[in-house]
Amino acid sequence: MLFTHPEKNLEAAYLAEGMSVADFGAGVGHHAIAAARRVGPTGSVYAVEIQPDLLSKLRAEAKGEKLENVHSILGDIEKPNGSTLANGSVDRVLMINVLFQLGSKVEALSEAKRVLNKGGQLVLIDWSDSFSQIGPHQDHVVKAAEAISLSEKAGFKLLQQFEAGSHHYGLLFKVI
Repeated sequence: MLFTHPEKNLEAAYLAEGMSVADFGAGVGHHAIAAARRVGPTGSVYAVEIQPDLLSKLRAEAKGEKLENVHSILGDIEKPNGSTLANGSVDRVLMINVLFQLGSKVEALSEAKRVLNKGGQLVLIDWSDSFSQIGPHQDHVVKAAEAISLSEKAGFKLLQQFEAGSHHYGLLFKVI
């Protein structure tokens, strides 16, 4: 069963050759690796993850695919400057299957806003429901309407919604 499809999701995010992308909560790198292929050797992907073991797996995957444009960062996106990226340094921030895990959701969204350049966009994909013991507990699911409200509090404006998988929603925001 297909839950999310990285290539399709990144197409909806309008990633292009040469872009710089931050993947907040990159995990083992499914979307970071797909983004690295999409932005090509002239682009960069900054995979920010709080769990060192997941970053190790991501690094191994990127090395195995000879993707030299993936940069792994041990960071905490729930803290100011926790991604360690410079202000206004990226074209896109990906937050995929992350929001439901965060205690400080608005703070993490604010960190995304801080690192986005003028014209940059936030791609937020998360679980729309809890499915047969896969994904978050139903009490932790952040519905799309709540994700939109949280993002607006952090200084974003919704541009569009898109289909992100059988149990996910996709939201594309711009900085206001």
